[in-house]
Amino acid sequence: MNATLNASRPPDDAVIELIQVSTRFGEHVVHRDVTLAVRRAEVFAIIGGSGSGKSTLLREMILLQRPSAGTLRVLGVDLANITDDDALALRRRWGVMFQHGGLFGALTVLENVGLPLREHTALGDGLIDEIAAWKLALAGLKPEVGAQYPSELSGGMMKRASLARALALDPELLFLDEPTAGLDPDSAAGVDELVLKLRDLFGLTIVMITHDLDLLWQVADRVAVLGDGTVQGIGSMAQLSHMDRPAIRPFFHGPRARAALAQNDAIQQVRPVPVPDLDPALTGEASSKPK
Repeated sequence: MNATLNASRPPDDAVIELIQVSTRFGEHVVHRDVTLAVRRAEVFAIIGGSGSGKSTLLREMILLQRPSAGTLRVLGVDLANITDDDALALRRRWGVMFQHGGLFGALTVLENVGLPLREHTALGDGLIDEIAAWKLALAGLKPEVGAQYPSELSGGMMKRASLARALALDPELLFLDEPTAGLDPDSAAGVDELVLKLRDLFGLTIVMITHDLDLLWQVADRVAVLGDGTVQGIGSMAQLSHMDRPAIRPFFHGPRARAALAQNDAIQQVRPVPVPDLDPALTGEASSKPK
């Protein structure tokens, strides 16, 4: 089978599909012919150096920005020329955890988590509060945290509260923007475990932007590396570690990379995971060749 054709054809279980997506701001090119697909119930990470367009790509996926060219489908819906009503219906099917929490300071944590339910459902206040309390517990927060305000929370608690709000409408798809940024190692490890728990319990598809190497090794099923405006490689961290490209090497060399790899190796001695052979259609090598 032609590898290029195979790479450009999204899998049948694709939840997100990007086909030759390009983004420009005036003369500045952010993305050039980005093609990738996120499969159902996988944890998919997007990484890259500063200015590689990770956040821009996320904004395009969640309808905060439109690409300049190409096709972008989320949950089977083409985002080009989507109507306001269709966009609202689509947003109800996903949740977003923003990097800095995005909680409203004038509302309690419980009120923040219940806000999407108040905006998008006809449920009564009592039931909304019960659901919000359950979401907080699901995110690993104690009941009394619901009465606190965002300014009273630690960094780790803020992340969990934001995650609880992202889960309020029982989404099919979850977007996480730097879920462990600024956290101490123990809090970050707790987020790692929580992400896997949510995926396994509810079959969620999770897309995350992160620089956390431990999170990438221990949680991500596949990782897309952005560089020079395009996808430099797609695969598991184990697969990517065998790819010799300038945009990919920094994630596998240096003290932090070696420490993350050593920790992953220690975990795999207890829970071994086979490393599949490199496949150009999976790694993105084929899609990066001239068509």
